[in-house]
Amino acid sequence: MNKNKWIVGLCLLPMLALADQPVGFVKTVSGEASVTSEGKAVTAEVGTPVFAGSVLRTGRQAAMGVTFKDETVMSFGPNTELTVSEYLYAPGQGKLRLGSKLTKGSLNYVSGVIAKLKPDAVTLETPTGTIGVRGTQFLVKVEE
Repeated sequence: MNKNKWIVGLCLLPMLALADQPVGFVKTVSGEASVTSEGKAVTAEVGTPVFAGSVLRTGRQAAMGVTFKDETVMSFGPNTELTVSEYLYAPGQGKLRLGSKLTKGSLNYVSGVIAKLKPDAVTLETPTGTIGVRGTQFLVKVEE
């Protein structure tokens, strides 16, 4: 019985290690912007890591660009708030998922590998609906 617990635990270790790994990084920022991960907000700077669960915010006259591991690029305009709900990038295992929620503001989205290999694995929720990614680029604006 204990042997089975050890085997299960060893199988879960790689997944736990991946949970702590950044899924992307801030590539550009101007003005006041932040990245909040695990309840801790930090001022966004080039190189700031983004994790699954991170909340990305830009101020009144700010902009920020983030590049994800699969080369997805998201660029945010002023007064934007987006949560990276889930991110899974293991193309060799066929495990692909990018889910996010845009609460307010504007977003320019450019598809990466996840959307190219499995378009239905990418979704963007807004207060009024869900956008399914089927192309390579789109713009969206959510009014307050």
